[in-house]
Amino acid sequence: MSDLTDLSIAQARDLLAKGELSSRELTTGHVDAMAEASVLNAMITEMSDVALAMADASDSRRATGTAGALEGIPLAIKDLFCTKGTLTTAGSHILDGFKPPYESTVSDNLWQAGAVMLGKTNMDEFAMGSSNETSYYGPVQNPWRRDGDNQALVPGGSSGGSAAAVAGRFAMAATATDTGGSIRQPAAFTGTVGCKPTYGRCSRWGVVAFASSLDQAGPITRDVRDNAIMLGAMAGYDPKDSTSADVPLPDFEAALSGDIRGLNIGVPKEYVLDGMPGEIETLWQQGIGWLKDAGAEIIDISLPHTKYALPAYYIVAPAEASSNLARYDGVRFGLRESGEDLTEMYENTRAAGFGAEVRRRVLIGTYVLSAGYYDAYYLKAQKIRRLIAQDFQEVYEDVDAILTPSAPSAAFPFGDKSDDPIAMYLNDVFTVPANLAGLPGISVPAGLSGDGLPLGLQILAPAFDEETMFRVAGVVEEAAAFTAQPAQWWRSGQ
Repeated sequence: MSDLTDLSIAQARDLLAKGELSSRELTTGHVDAMAEASVLNAMITEMSDVALAMADASDSRRATGTAGALEGIPLAIKDLFCTKGTLTTAGSHILDGFKPPYESTVSDNLWQAGAVMLGKTNMDEFAMGSSNETSYYGPVQNPWRRDGDNQALVPGGSSGGSAAAVAGRFAMAATATDTGGSIRQPAAFTGTVGCKPTYGRCSRWGVVAFASSLDQAGPITRDVRDNAIMLGAMAGYDPKDSTSADVPLPDFEAALSGDIRGLNIGVPKEYVLDGMPGEIETLWQQGIGWLKDAGAEIIDISLPHTKYALPAYYIVAPAEASSNLARYDGVRFGLRESGEDLTEMYENTRAAGFGAEVRRRVLIGTYVLSAGYYDAYYLKAQKIRRLIAQDFQEVYEDVDAILTPSAPSAAFPFGDKSDDPIAMYLNDVFTVPANLAGLPGISVPAGLSGDGLPLGLQILAPAFDEETMFRVAGVVEEAAAFTAQPAQWWRSGQ
């Protein structure tokens, strides 16, 4: 079983095509591994029977000569994606019992490609969090531990369940969403590859909204090639989503040429932070050396408005959240608390249904949108957002991609930052600018901390140039030769 769960998507795809492996065998291995890893709390809803039935259907399709791009590959789906007839909670009590009568476009694309659904992954409530500690269903444990230390660590957030499922070897890949870094930061914390595509590349239809102008779906995988394969199956124009981009869908896997000679790689001086661990800076310099050795030219660049990205984000995102979450009122779906009148029913339902972090952000968002504060906060944040996007546009006239750290630290223990919202928000300092500018970014595992925990490097590219992003990421991955895995201490008999 361990051999099957160590396979990459590309390897499994080849074995399935040759008839040396069936989807039933592959899925059974992952279903068993998922059951063994329950202590990680990475799954809200396990769907073993459904997965095996989908695997059998996949094997039948292959026997008749029809096979999709992900035929027979078992995946986990973040519980932010609506899945028809299956509990979809967004990690929140307020969506208790909600089973959508429709399928999100991204997950439907995956099923059309032949993929198999293992279940729905745990996540920070409504994707609001950087540690996966805000879920109504309890925190997710990172599969990794510090060397010589058994203390539980966070997997990052909000897509911590997806990252833990992939790192823990019980899902071959997982869908995730990134509003301010919620794919790339957990990928960095778990030694996986996480990609946030260009805003509009993947449909948002059927994805529970947090901040509509920032949210973007993307994949978490164990290597760059698998990430390219996954994104190719997830992405595409969707007329049901008004923000979906009607642009050609490239062959992302074909972009992995291994050749970056002649590319200009930007290194922004603003990403050197006071108090940043030395090992992050060292890894970054190592990554710069790898790209230089591969034939790229390194260019020092400036993104002067980067320092305003985090405060601008934490105005824009809560403002949009306060609007999006107004629909959860106990009337049409999910939780309903009683009250003497309609207003009290609303109040009681939202008070019981939303956790502390969601309530905090709704209150912030409502405040910055209120009369007298809209111009001072929200409008100013949007102007800063425009300046941040302009910084990137100007820089991309001279460089083909940008290299930065993925996160300002390695994974940290539970409770370490949960009592200090500002310290928690600082986890997104390297990832938020790409969301504000709508750009693609990917985190690649590139080394280990002094405590033996994964550290990632981030590659940012111009809008709709994921091909260059993957091309550079593939070179970083090859140079880093990151083969470390968590010890899988949760497996029975170990």
